[in-house]
Amino acid sequence: QVQLVDSGGGLVQAGGSLRLSCAASGRTFSQYGMGWFRQAPGKEREFVATIVWNGYTYYADSVKGRFTISRDNAKNTVYLQMNSLKLEDTAVYYCAATSLGYSDHKTEYEYWGQGTQVTVSS
Repeated sequence: QVQLVDSGGGLVQAGGSLRLSCAASGRTFSQYGMGWFRQAPGKEREFVATIVWNGYTYYADSVKGRFTISRDNAKNTVYLQMNSLKLEDTAVYYCAATSLGYSDHKTEYEYWGQGTQVTVSS
């Protein structure tokens, strides 16, 4: 079992930055691939970024070059650094854990955080 707690969301102006954190419980955190997803009002939950236990990363095209996912296995925490934020980045952001190593499909993630709201204003 893995429990995830997301934090770090807030209101930011376009062009600004935020860093999201996801704290995980459980001694096997390092064995899980971790991902970030987001869901805007009226839209499907979509993939943002994923990171393997060894640090390999993969991003959605819409955030590549602006967002950075990282993890600290000693602290059981995964981060999402978001720079150059755009209005269209406004969404609830969720971290998630998968036993498959890594994935960009939400159906392959077994555990989810509660979500944290990110609002980008003009």
